[in-house]
Amino acid sequence: MEAQDPLTEKIIGCAIEVHRELGPGLFESAYQDAMCIELTFGKLQFEREKTFAVEYRGVKIGFYRPDLVIQNEVVVDIKSVANYDPVFSAQMLTYLKVTGLKTGLLLNFNRPVLKDGIKRFAL
Repeated sequence: MEAQDPLTEKIIGCAIEVHRELGPGLFESAYQDAMCIELTFGKLQFEREKTFAVEYRGVKIGFYRPDLVIQNEVVVDIKSVANYDPVFSAQMLTYLKVTGLKTGLLLNFNRPVLKDGIKRFAL
């Protein structure tokens, strides 16, 4: 991975701590709960499943709820899957477009080593 900014490094550090404690194999909701605890200990502000409207021609057609929005700067999508699916990248790019944020982290906790499950997105 390329050099990271301090905020994403701190978020990744929180994720590594969660993975170190829980290991792979749990449901995504468990990792999301644990990440919220770890982010709180790390003194990072976050919103869980913040709702963003999607509009088409000025009409609301739906809503997106990313797992976490941290410091109103980084979208975090938590996964616990055996195999990476390209739709995850499309989903993250949609999150970034809908939120107007420029940075996203996809964290797949179902890997023996978490660093193999991290994908960073930047617009």
